[in-house]
Amino acid sequence: MAEVPQHTAATGSHKAITAAELMNLRFVANGSQPPSLIIRHGSVLSSFTGEFLPRDVVIFGRHIAAITSWDHFPPALGATEIDAGGKFVTPGFIDAHIHIEYTKLVPGELARLSVPRGTTTVLADANCIANVLGEKGLDFMGQTTTPLRIFRQVSHKVPGSSADLELGGASLATSEICRRVGLPEAVTLGESNPFSLDFASAEKQAAALQAGKRITGHTALLKNEPLWAYAAGGIGDDHNAYKTEDVVERLRLGLMLTVMSGSMNSNIESVFSDIEGLKDGLAHISFCADDKLVEDLDATGHIDRHVREAIELGVPPIKAYRMATLNPALYYRIDHLMGSISPGKLADILILDKLEEARPGTVIVDGIVVARDNKALFENGDSIPLFTTNTIHLNPIFFSAEAYSVKAPGQKCYAWIQAMEMYDGYFKRAFHARLLADTSSNLLCNLELDILKVVVVDRHHNTSNRGIGFVRGFGLKRGAIACTTNCENQNLVVIGTSDVEIAFAAQSIAQLGGGCVTVAEGKVLASVKLDVAGCMSSEKWEVVRDQSLLCDEAARSLGCTITAPFLIASFVGLNGVPDLGLTEKGLIDCQAQELISVVLDETVPEEYLRSSGKETLHEYSVSAPVKVCCRCPSHQSDIHSRIAATVAFS
Repeated sequence: MAEVPQHTAATGSHKAITAAELMNLRFVANGSQPPSLIIRHGSVLSSFTGEFLPRDVVIFGRHIAAITSWDHFPPALGATEIDAGGKFVTPGFIDAHIHIEYTKLVPGELARLSVPRGTTTVLADANCIANVLGEKGLDFMGQTTTPLRIFRQVSHKVPGSSADLELGGASLATSEICRRVGLPEAVTLGESNPFSLDFASAEKQAAALQAGKRITGHTALLKNEPLWAYAAGGIGDDHNAYKTEDVVERLRLGLMLTVMSGSMNSNIESVFSDIEGLKDGLAHISFCADDKLVEDLDATGHIDRHVREAIELGVPPIKAYRMATLNPALYYRIDHLMGSISPGKLADILILDKLEEARPGTVIVDGIVVARDNKALFENGDSIPLFTTNTIHLNPIFFSAEAYSVKAPGQKCYAWIQAMEMYDGYFKRAFHARLLADTSSNLLCNLELDILKVVVVDRHHNTSNRGIGFVRGFGLKRGAIACTTNCENQNLVVIGTSDVEIAFAAQSIAQLGGGCVTVAEGKVLASVKLDVAGCMSSEKWEVVRDQSLLCDEAARSLGCTITAPFLIASFVGLNGVPDLGLTEKGLIDCQAQELISVVLDETVPEEYLRSSGKETLHEYSVSAPVKVCCRCPSHQSDIHSRIAATVAFS
C-alpha cells in the first residue's frame, strides 16, 4: 500500500517519522525484527523522571525503537553493538540560539567542530547573511549534508532598522518573513530590536504565534514598562538577563531563559550564582552560544561548556543535562523529534565516560556513529554557491583619510563629543569627552584616555555612506582593526587610532575581499579572509582558528586589551543594545531610535548655568542638557569620573 502523503507546516514535520519507519520500530520493539544498533550496558538518562537507569538502547535506522533492561534482546544478525559499560548515555545537546555566521564558519565546518563535542542540533538565526544576500542567504545557511541539525530562527527584520537609520544590504519583505516562519524547518521568529514596536513587527509576531512558533527575544536588560511591552508582543525567551533578579523576572513573565555563553561574555556563572534564588526556574532554562568564534568553540566547547560549568556551580547534573536537551526540545516544540532517549525519537545520542565533564567519547546522529574522542568521522561535503562570494563593494573614497574627518565647530581647537564605552561584551555606556583638534580643526583620538574613532562604512552598494563615532575600551595605541561583520547589516567597521590608519584598514579589507585585518603603519599584520558573504570562511575550521588567533595576537601587539576584539567591534554599532548605536548613516540614540550628532552643541541654557554655578561648558566634565544619550544617574558612572580626572582645560 502506498504511503499517504502528509502535508503539514508543523514545526519539525520535515524530520518527522514516516509510516514505514514507524512500522519497523514496532517490529523491532516487539522482538520480531532485528535492530540496526544496540547500545548495551549503559547508564541511560531518563529525562522525564530525573534518573539514570541501567538500560540498553535499541535502535533501528534513524530512530530509537526501545529502551530495555540490560541484555533483554540477544545479539542479532547484522546488528552493530556498542559497549557502554561504565558509561553514561544521554541525548545530544541543543543550542537554543546561535548566529552561525559569527563562528566565521560555514555550517558544515561548524558541524565538524561542534558535533564531536556533543552539540548535534542548533536553532540558528541567519540574520547576518540575510542582510547580505536576503532569501538566498537564508536558504544557504539553513541546510547542510553533515550530521548537524539546523532549525531556523527566521530573521525578524532585514535590514534591522528603518531606512532613515540605515541603508543596509539586502532586504526581506514582511510578507516573506511571515511565510518563512510558518515553514516546518522554522522553530521561532528571530530576535528583534526591543525598542522597535512598530506595526510590521506586530504582523510578524502574530504570524509566528498563529503558526504555533515561538518568538526569540533580546530584552537588552530592559525593566518595567519597556520589558512588559516587549513581552506583550509574544516574546518567548531571552538570552540577555544574567542577574538573579532579572532572570527571575523573565521567568515569571513566562520567558524561557537561554543562558548565553559566547565569545564576548558568559552568563553561566552569574545565572547560577544563586540557584535557590531561581526557585523552580531550572525547568525553564536552556543554553545557547549566541555569538561564539571558532577559536573559542575549540578552546572551551559549545553547549558542553554550559553543562560542565553549570555542574561545577552546583546545578544537579541531571538538571544540567536536561537544560541542554529536553528543556529546549519541549519549549521549542521539537520534543517529538529529540530531547530525550525514548521510543520513536531520533537517535541523536552521546556516550560519556564522566558525567561532570560532559565530553562525549562517542556521538551518534540518526543512529550512525559520527564522532569519537572529539574527532569527526565525517567530512564536510557542502558546496559553497558562487552567489555567496565577491560581496564586498567599497567606494574608493574610503581609502583616503579625508573620508573620516570630524570637524570641531567654528574652527575651534577642541570639541565635546558623544562616545560609548564597551562593557560586558556588546553593551555600551554613553559618555561625553573633550577632544582636541589639529590645525585643520579635525578632531583627534585621545590614546591616553583610550578614546578611538569607530567608523561604519557601506560595503554593499558602493555608496559614500559612512557613520563615525568614538569608542572606549579597545586600548589600541597604534594602528587599526577592521572587519566586514558589523551587526546587523554586515557593513565594514573599523576602529583606529587615526584617520590614516582607518583608511589603510579599509583598503586592506577591499584587497582581502572581506574578513578581518589588523594593520599598523601601512602594513597588514594579520588577516582572516571571510570570502563567504564577507562573514564566513570557505576554509576548514582548523585553518580559520589559526588565522583568527594570529589576528588577535597582532591586535594585542598594538595595545588592544579587549577580549574578542573583532567580534566586539562588530557589535559597537548594534542599535538594539543601549546606549548608542552606529550605522553607515550615523550615530543612533538606541532608546529613541533616532540619529544624533557626534559633536555636542555647546549652547547652554542660561537657567542651567545659573542653577549649576558654572559659567561655561569648559568647567564641568559632563555636558549640560544638550542632545545627549547618557543613562547614568547624575552622571556618576565610573567612566565620567575617569574622564573628568584626566581632562585638562586650556
